[in-house]
Amino acid sequence: MCLHYKRRGNIFLILLMVVFTLVLKFIGDNSMKKNQHVVPNNGAWSVKGTGNSRNTKTFETQREAIDFGRNIARTQEAELLIHNKQGRIRQKNSYGNDPYPPKG
Repeated sequence: MCLHYKRRGNIFLILLMVVFTLVLKFIGDNSMKKNQHVVPNNGAWSVKGTGNSRNTKTFETQREAIDFGRNIARTQEAELLIHNKQGRIRQKNSYGNDPYPPKG
């Protein structure tokens, strides 16, 4: 009878460790990797992290915003998405661990 409960406990602990490992992996992969967007902002250009309501920083030129956003994207191993004056994405640059060769 005791052996039966020990086996159940071992299985439970193993499942708990697997779930915990998956949760840590998910949090670790997504918490620091926030894509950066270079977006138009009332005649200026801003860098904004995906999902953020506020701009990280605003610049007079798109070039300055791109340089700033690129540094953040490299640090976070994320993507830099550059928008045009109409707000549409015109270019994407990835600074993460992309598979090589790419799929497809």
